[in-house]
Amino acid sequence: MEDGINTKKELLQWALSIAVVIILIFGLFIGINAVYKKYNIWSKEQRGRATLAEAQFSKQVKLEEAKTNLESEKLNAQAEVERARGAAESIAIESGKLTENYIRYLWVRQQDNLNDKTVVYIPTEAGLPLLEAGKR
Repeated sequence: MEDGINTKKELLQWALSIAVVIILIFGLFIGINAVYKKYNIWSKEQRGRATLAEAQFSKQVKLEEAKTNLESEKLNAQAEVERARGAAESIAIESGKLTENYIRYLWVRQQDNLNDKTVVYIPTEAGLPLLEAGKR
């Protein structure tokens, strides 16, 4: 008789042990699931903050570029005004007349932007060009 009782007790203990293990496993899954959900929420919040910070930084960069461009355009406008003043003063010095020699001078001065391999023919008084004069 005792063998049957011991077997039933052992069976009951095994069943209780298995039930406790199953309950623990379910509890563990529920706990992991809750932690995982909180982690997802936290992770999304961090990504949102990073995206917002990046957008704000991009906005600041664009604003600084715009300010720099505006400053550059203002300086270019001032340079153009100064060039116009200089041209007006030089015309006034010429008594309001643009002589042929002065126009040639302006044209030659403008040729400074050409490279060394450019050949320029300047007409003489007879209307004939000096062919490669002074070329080495």
